[in-house]
Amino acid sequence: MLFPPVCLHCSAEVAQHGLVCPACFGRLQPVVMPYCKACATPQPSEAMLGASGLCPMCERHPPVWEQARAAFVYESVARELILKLKYADQLDNAAFLAQQMARIGQDILLPDVVVVPVPVHRWRLFRRRYNQAVLLAFRVAKLHGLNCQPDALVRTKATLPLAAFDRQTRQDALAQAILVRHGRESAVRDRDIVLVDDLLTTGATAAACTKALLGAGARSVCLLVAGVVPARAEIDMDLPRSIRQTKTTVTFAQKRIESTL
Repeated sequence: MLFPPVCLHCSAEVAQHGLVCPACFGRLQPVVMPYCKACATPQPSEAMLGASGLCPMCERHPPVWEQARAAFVYESVARELILKLKYADQLDNAAFLAQQMARIGQDILLPDVVVVPVPVHRWRLFRRRYNQAVLLAFRVAKLHGLNCQPDALVRTKATLPLAAFDRQTRQDALAQAILVRHGRESAVRDRDIVLVDDLLTTGATAAACTKALLGAGARSVCLLVAGVVPARAEIDMDLPRSIRQTKTTVTFAQKRIESTL
């Protein structure tokens, strides 16, 4: 009675908690067919997809994971919902996003699949107090009655956002930064894994996680995210312009991180 249900985005009154109002829902861009099965990016038409359902970019450079699904295009309302979950402690957004992720990911969330969230470094977890990928993974797993392993992966090195750098530099920076946690190998060995994160931007982090899981004996890895950056942009649109344009090397960036720890 004191706190009536309001829209997760604009705070307009809604029928029940955990929903967005009709106006905000109309501004969401759910990912629907046709979309690339490997990067989850919506395509203008079926003609843009090859015989295997991949976009031209993924046909030229196939990702290390098998398939990817995304609930929304990372624009407008979806972008705000994800950012508020990630940085503004609006944890109620996780339930709404996870429900939509469970919808789009039905074909990969099969029985006996193990749900694994993308990890964050312990210092970032200390500052933020939670990992949004874990919140999403728990809810997605619960909706489908699946096993969730929230600590199967560990990030051993802190890294700055790497979207301003080229593909090879991102891969070098993440080399050996994400590993299967010691003692959790048996939880992923010979299992089909669905890797959960809030956002698919460059794919560098997801690729590092996938390589770690496959290296530990996982049978397959698919990716499930709340949002996918449209047109597979090579820059992180959340970064300030000065950072996006920087020519600073990752080595210098790593030194900055180490100096703050």
